[in-house]
Amino acid sequence: MRITKLLQKTVILMVLVLLRLVAAGQVQISGTVYERSAKYGMAGVSVRGSSGAGAVTDSAGHYSIRLPYTDSLSFSYQGKATMKFPVKEIPANRPFDMSLHVDIKVLPTVVVLQNDYKEDSIANREEYKKVFNYAPDFLANASNGAGAGVNLDLLLSIRKMKRMEAFRQKLEQDERDKYVTHRFNKALVKKITGLQPPALDTFMQQYRPTYEMLQSFETDYEYYLYIKDWSTYFSSRWKRDHPVQD
Repeated sequence: MRITKLLQKTVILMVLVLLRLVAAGQVQISGTVYERSAKYGMAGVSVRGSSGAGAVTDSAGHYSIRLPYTDSLSFSYQGKATMKFPVKEIPANRPFDMSLHVDIKVLPTVVVLQNDYKEDSIANREEYKKVFNYAPDFLANASNGAGAGVNLDLLLSIRKMKRMEAFRQKLEQDERDKYVTHRFNKALVKKITGLQPPALDTFMQQYRPTYEMLQSFETDYEYYLYIKDWSTYFSSRWKRDHPVQD
């Protein structure tokens, strides 16, 4: 019994020693990847070591990766990779920042205040759960069989089912409309575009996205870029059609 416990302790001690040796041979590297002007951090930049370890920069361009001391570090963006930097030559305890020779479209920083949209949607579903979960009685009793001739209860159930289905579709459409209004709100659009009323109000009407369009954007950046690009086009037309009079 004592030999078994001694063996277990020996194995645990050896594992701890090995882990310490492995950790001692690795270096934690952190920093920020900037675009050409070195003013704005770049999101989605691949940070990789020759050993296969990898990381991706966040929305502010920050990254952090642990690599062996004998490894090399490189950065790549949209298929273009930088030279490899030996880990042993990277200054320790200092951010290793990188500036890539690419231009990116810069959007203003947007802070979206969350309202009670989700709570409202849940409350709406709870209030109309009889509609969303409606199942006519004749479906549940279909296995009981029915005689020949006209079943008045069946006809009434079918009519009720159609009414409930139409009402359910209307409720779902109302939810989609509220979701679009939640995402495409005036405060957000004004922040991104800089438009002022009445131009802002016109833009909101003409370029209001559909629910399906909002679902197609993979990231908020793509959505904000949609607003920014179309506002540029809209602004040029607005200035042409509404010249400033002295």
